Amino acid sequence: MPLSKHTQINVQDVIAIARQAGRAVLDVYERDFAVEYKSDDSPLTIADRQSHDIIAAGLRRLTPDIPIVSEEAPAVPYDERSTWEYFWLVDPLDGTKEFVARTDEFTINIALIHRVEPVLGIVYPPVLNVLYYAVKDHGSFKIRQDGSVQQLDGASPDGDELIIVGSRSHHSPAMDEFLEQQKRLYDKVRFLSAGSALKFCLVADGQAHVYPRLAPTHEWDTAAAHVVATESGKKVLRYGSDQALTYNKPDLLNPWFLCQ
Repeated sequence: MPLSKHTQINVQDVIAIARQAGRAVLDVYERDFAVEYKSDDSPLTIADRQSHDIIAAGLRRLTPDIPIVSEEAPAVPYDERSTWEYFWLVDPLDGTKEFVARTDEFTINIALIHRVEPVLGIVYPPVLNVLYYAVKDHGSFKIRQDGSVQQLDGASPDGDELIIVGSRSHHSPAMDEFLEQQKRLYDKVRFLSAGSALKFCLVADGQAHVYPRLAPTHEWDTAAAHVVATESGKKVLRYGSDQALTYNKPDLLNPWFLCQ
């Protein structure tokens, strides 16, 4: 039986591509830069474009037979995507609002999708100088600032309070309602704000119990961190159901979901 693509790919090669993109992003971050706005009013900088170019070129060299979907590339029609067995799903700079605001909480996200499921993921916040990665059935890991590697085992935070992590930039009335519901269920509830895909990683890393996303996201925002969370023992479910969040949908917008 042939090996699956994600077991044939050396995850360290993908990590090297993410780090190369991270160096380019930091070069922009450390100087003045212009900000443009897309049709949906989301910001765009030269760092988004440079990161995309580096990642796309690196992935094409590494796996020339696997197509790439990126936030910063032209959309691929579903009729074409639906025939793919595997594809790369990339957000070259997740959290551009955090990048522009200089909060340091932005990430480079690279995921490999098998049909409708993420099976390899890299989440790299270059300013924080840590890196999260996971491969389906091979575990979830964090490379610390000193270069040591920690396996993420799904442990929850110590203590008797419920820690909820949520968006720094995209709060919603539904999130306020969710927080009030939890306060009725738990004696102590603490809200931890964070940017980009780091919210998944904080759950996977045992720093928060749950990440509810009750506002819009795209598949490239979540795929890489999704597999980091699930390989740590967590679940990423459509909100209000026990169905896993899936990918390569006709519309690349995600429904609401919970990571816990």
